Amino acid sequence: METITVQRFAAFSEGEEGGNPAGVVVAEHMPTADDMQRIARDVGYSETVFAAPVGEGWRVRYFAPEVEVAFCGHATIALGAALTRAHGDGRFPLMLNDGAIEVSGETTDKGLSVALKSPSTTSRPAKAEMLASALALFGMDHRDLDLALPPAIANAGNDHLILGLSERGALAAMEYDLDDGAAFMKAHGLTTINLVHAQTPQQFHSRNAFAIGGVLEDPATGAAAAALAGYLRDLSWPHLGQIEILQGVDMGAPSRLLVEIPAELGSPVYVSGDVREL
Repeated sequence: METITVQRFAAFSEGEEGGNPAGVVVAEHMPTADDMQRIARDVGYSETVFAAPVGEGWRVRYFAPEVEVAFCGHATIALGAALTRAHGDGRFPLMLNDGAIEVSGETTDKGLSVALKSPSTTSRPAKAEMLASALALFGMDHRDLDLALPPAIANAGNDHLILGLSERGALAAMEYDLDDGAAFMKAHGLTTINLVHAQTPQQFHSRNAFAIGGVLEDPATGAAAAALAGYLRDLSWPHLGQIEILQGVDMGAPSRLLVEIPAELGSPVYVSGDVREL
């Protein structure tokens, strides 16, 4: 029987602190779904990624403690760090359940820097009934919203509800009931709820609820960052090209995500950040 080794990395870290921890399992053969779910639950991070070689690339699956996830950005970044450590700087094609992406890594004088190419992006307005339930979940109302960032469902591999907030203080005060959040997200097919505040047109503060995965909040969320970037492009947001997302600050795990946004509507975006080994 193949020995399963779990590596641990913090993706999108700020120097020697912060970032979002992910488990990484790179094996010759993909474990069974039951084994992957059990390992993810035992690891206890918001996601653990599993990869096995296939052809010229890697077959990849993602598991939260409670459920399999179609795509996870920070775990992809962590996987890129593990592959870079094992195989050297370069690009690594990844085959997901529903498509193909790639991750690239390089070793710098500061450590490891990794970037992922996201799935294609889409967005659509959030329906009024869903929005009302989401605001009630967080104890907010329409006065908390930033009209320049209309509520929307954004997708870059999975669906995220985006709630733009007009005040940084409202973001800092975010709280909700985990069970109610999980029920809401399951009912609407959401992977996360991404609360964001635009500090400037190119710098965003974010908090990301991940109740459906059994986690109150993620300190850095690459999939949601990619979805947000595609949504901003659909809005014709000013000064696109690159945005910076600061996340995890309010939970004591400062994280920094950089997103390159090509002009073509719907095209993949590039999410990058530093990685530290745990």
